[in-house]
Amino acid sequence: MPWIRNKPVRIVMRWQLIVTLAMVLASGLVWGIHGAASALLGGVISIISAAAFSAIISRYAGATAGGVLITAIKAEAVKIVVMVILLWLVLTLYTNVVAVGFIGTFALTVLVFGMALFVADDTKADRVKQFE
Repeated sequence: MPWIRNKPVRIVMRWQLIVTLAMVLASGLVWGIHGAASALLGGVISIISAAAFSAIISRYAGATAGGVLITAIKAEAVKIVVMVILLWLVLTLYTNVVAVGFIGTFALTVLVFGMALFVADDTKADRVKQFE
């Protein structure tokens, strides 16, 4: 994920991957191979939509409040559209989906992405450490 320049998003996407893998294991133990596949698909949908979000915000280089707000709204809209399309594809194409594992993992990883607000983005501190 080196193309993602936003440190909080990068960290949260790693946590999404960890949560997805944990849910794949748990769902696999409870519901078998279809449970594991469903959990994997639920997590991957959230990770792909987060990647789309980060691709939009990583391109922004301006400094105005209006520009930041417009970019955030565009990125969120792209994320939601990607989520809806991928959810629809999985639910229509995968007939053996285990709904609890699929929706549960999807919901957890979406909540984890919301935690990006709580990750510190110390870019000044990072720059100082580079020169030490």
